[in-house]
Amino acid sequence: MTLSGNIAIVTGGTGALGSAIVKALLEAGAIVALPYRSDGALDELRTQENIAPGAPLSGAAVDLTDPDGVRAFYDRVAQDHGGIDIVINAAGGFGGGDPVHKTSWDLWQQQLDINLKTTVLSCQAAIPHLIERGGGSIVNVSTRTATQPGANLAAYAASKRAVLQLTDALAAELRAQDITVNAVLPSVIDTPANRKSNPNANYSAWAKPGAIARVILFLVGPDARIISGAHVPVYGKA
Repeated sequence: MTLSGNIAIVTGGTGALGSAIVKALLEAGAIVALPYRSDGALDELRTQENIAPGAPLSGAAVDLTDPDGVRAFYDRVAQDHGGIDIVINAAGGFGGGDPVHKTSWDLWQQQLDINLKTTVLSCQAAIPHLIERGGGSIVNVSTRTATQPGANLAAYAASKRAVLQLTDALAAELRAQDITVNAVLPSVIDTPANRKSNPNANYSAWAKPGAIARVILFLVGPDARIISGAHVPVYGKA
């Protein structure tokens, strides 16, 4: 599959899953831009994923919870490259571990901000450019926890469940503009951080970042233009 000439933005692109997505997009021929949190993150990503110095990868430090900053970044990418074709929202994080009555609202707000707000602002900034481009693709990263009962995970699960509702709403709103909007739902992803916090787990059952990235690559590719509003489970064997 080729995405040659496609302009892609990946939020969370320096994380374990995001970096695999960035690498897969570059290998498919896309031009990739990513907002990152700290200076040096882009250089670290290039080294970590062995990305060639001349690869079409760029980025800037952006607070993904700041509407003006997000919009300015997307506008700049569109201006520099002639548009935006693909948006993958992989930014987010887990917080929890306590029952609802012991979970402060501060943690609820933090989960809503990093998982839902970042995705909403990204989509809001990207959609005008996708419409101007005549179509495109959005993929949001949710989680299996968003669809299954689980104790002590309410804030995280609720924020990621909202991402699924957002996906459904956008798929309905943007169908006529030839913009597909889908979500992937990982279970436990095989990352160094997850291995460290689960030292006795069966890692072979966990989904690998590269494997999830290839599913996302399909969803933004030409063979998936008839798919929109899907919630795709990428559980591995976990």
